Amino acid sequence: MRKTTLLTLVFSSLLILPAMAQLGKVWTDFQYYSVDLQNYLRSNVNETFRPLDIRTQGALSNSSGELNLPDPVAAGKQVRDEIVINSISGRYENNSAVNGAGVSNELNRIVTRGAVSGVLGREGQVRLKTKLEDTERSIETIAQTIENADSFLDKIKDQVCQVANTGGMANVANQTLCQSSIQQDTTVKILQEQSKIAAENLAQTFQTNQTIQYSNLNLANISQQVEETNRARRVDSAAEAARLLRTSAQIDLFGRKP
Repeated sequence: MRKTTLLTLVFSSLLILPAMAQLGKVWTDFQYYSVDLQNYLRSNVNETFRPLDIRTQGALSNSSGELNLPDPVAAGKQVRDEIVINSISGRYENNSAVNGAGVSNELNRIVTRGAVSGVLGREGQVRLKTKLEDTERSIETIAQTIENADSFLDKIKDQVCQVANTGGMANVANQTLCQSSIQQDTTVKILQEQSKIAAENLAQTFQTNQTIQYSNLNLANISQQVEETNRARRVDSAAEAARLLRTSAQIDLFGRKP
């Protein structure tokens, strides 16, 4: 019994360890993602938020936590508060409160696009490809290990079950050992199939994550389009008000032109 149990533990370990050895560096992978996100933010913040790029970059840095990821809510609030307190107007907004809200919203969109780029960008695709390839190689290694072990396990089963079929005082114990060896062989093969299912689930998770990232990107684009439309309406309204004011200035109280 001990011999059969030991064999099961050995083959179960071979079944699990290759996948862990190839796919276990989750913290390293996440750090690479974090670096890609930070690089995207630095590049786009400097280009998008001038002359507020230093304030915006500072807000992102101040809100970053243990994972080196910025908190977009805290960063947006810091930038918005600084704009309002210092009465900073924008290129299209003289109202500092409206300008602060617009900059905060744009900062959230930049962070969203950075997260999408970290997953679907060039480097993100390299990481995903490597992980999928490692997963497939692990499954192939597991299959080869099981195939090589089949003949060895079959010999053990034949020997144990042959002894169990003989008479003697130890016949009951031998029959139990025979049944146990058969079950252990079946267990190893079940674990092999479970590893395939786990690999399929991993691939499906990656695909679902990609779909979510595309949805986030679309929402960011929609938000930007709505904000630009509202800004254009405010500009048109201001222009119309200025036109009416000029027209009114040309007419005296009696409705006569000067």
